[in-house]
Amino acid sequence: MGDEVKRTTYDREERREYRRKLQVCLDVFETMLAQSHFDSDHPLTGMEIECNLVDAGYQPAMSNRRVLDAIGDPAYQSELGAYNIEFNVPPRPLPGHTGLDLEAEVRASLNDAEVKASAGGAHIVMIGILPTLMPEHLDHDWMSESNRYAALNDSIFSARGDDIPINISGPEPLSWQAVSIAPESACTSTQLHLQVAPEDFAANWNAAQVLAGPQLALAANSPYFFGHQLWAETRIELFAQSTDTRPDELKTQGVRPRVWFGERWIDSVVDLYEENIRYFPSLLPEVSEEDPVAELAAGRAPQLSELRLHNGTVYRWNRPVYDVVHGRAHLRLENRVLPAGPTVVDMLANSAFFYGMLRSLSEDETPLWTRMDFVAAQDNFLTAARHGMAARLYWPGLGEVSARELVLTTLLPIAHDGLRRWGVDRAVRERFLGVIEGRAKTGRNGAGWQVSTVRTLEDGGMSRPAALAEMLRRYCEHMHANEPVHTWDQEEGHVV
Repeated sequence: MGDEVKRTTYDREERREYRRKLQVCLDVFETMLAQSHFDSDHPLTGMEIECNLVDAGYQPAMSNRRVLDAIGDPAYQSELGAYNIEFNVPPRPLPGHTGLDLEAEVRASLNDAEVKASAGGAHIVMIGILPTLMPEHLDHDWMSESNRYAALNDSIFSARGDDIPINISGPEPLSWQAVSIAPESACTSTQLHLQVAPEDFAANWNAAQVLAGPQLALAANSPYFFGHQLWAETRIELFAQSTDTRPDELKTQGVRPRVWFGERWIDSVVDLYEENIRYFPSLLPEVSEEDPVAELAAGRAPQLSELRLHNGTVYRWNRPVYDVVHGRAHLRLENRVLPAGPTVVDMLANSAFFYGMLRSLSEDETPLWTRMDFVAAQDNFLTAARHGMAARLYWPGLGEVSARELVLTTLLPIAHDGLRRWGVDRAVRERFLGVIEGRAKTGRNGAGWQVSTVRTLEDGGMSRPAALAEMLRRYCEHMHANEPVHTWDQEEGHVV
């Protein structure tokens, strides 16, 4: 959920002091980079899984406080919506047999959480957007109890000075006016973390940007919002619009959006933090008591609270993370591209594909991004969000190619090689990348299965709301069985 804050309103003097402190933090951060004050000897990976809660009728259940109390595990936390929770998977190294162990551990933890949640009438669903969510669910009592979320809502609307228009194209276009940031709560993702040495950060971030399009094409799992079939991964556009602080006049002036793909390849992690400070006013200008200069001079790793808090309100799809663990500072790359679900094995397959590709691409002697315009990577990302497995993507040396062909003929061998470089056991590589191969061969991802199933149910006489609820019921059965989505029963011939 990000760092909690103590206040929900801030005055002009507090904002001025925050800006000053933010620049001090950046200066200290640059000094630390120059002096190699970072832990990177044994890089760890991590995962956050954002989930939805539903009742017995598969409608949103605004009960995360009660569910979290029942689960009683600090690895589970609240998220923006009262119908959201987040599971933080403990960090671990990537090599060896870890992936299969992780699959068993994540399944066991989520199954235990589901048992405890269901005792109170709620059920946990891993999906990019809850398909049964409707406008009336976001009228009131939708937000989790948190100063951070209340302050974000107030700050975004103060900056805009108006309601937020939600206009999304697709087979059934949607136009709606949001009076709060509630639509953001509909967007539930799987976030992947990789600890990175500072000198390797730029190559890994650039590689992750190149990879964002293929990631989305493979993993799209959010075709419905408010009952409308929209993009294959509607979450991407919905998240961008629901957190947009810019009124129309600032958009026409070229002011950057808070949810941002970026606009250029980088040479250093500092580039990203500098852009964050230069382009984005603070939404949560809370000043800490720490003197980061004094902390560094005393030989301690400073928390850099202002830098971290500000970074947490600029929603890059691949985001830098500075953190201090056990007194040691480290850098992480946070990949925010992927939706949650459909199953644990699908999410771990997505993560294996990402980590394998990242290792290979970031170590390439002739990096792909030196042969690819940045705007091409962004176009791939948006095209994949719109069309999923049916997308055609640009790739250096190939030109425009179908996502399925790109994955099968070019990317899978690269991912296998990257995982081998990580020292990942063959059984782990074959299990998870085999899921990716199956998805590419069949053209079936979560979005495709959802759309095909709803169409079949509607053809059988169900209304759209009833079909969405029944689809979600079947989805949950498959989710608990942990069979990859490309093997789920569905009508043939429909690719999303």
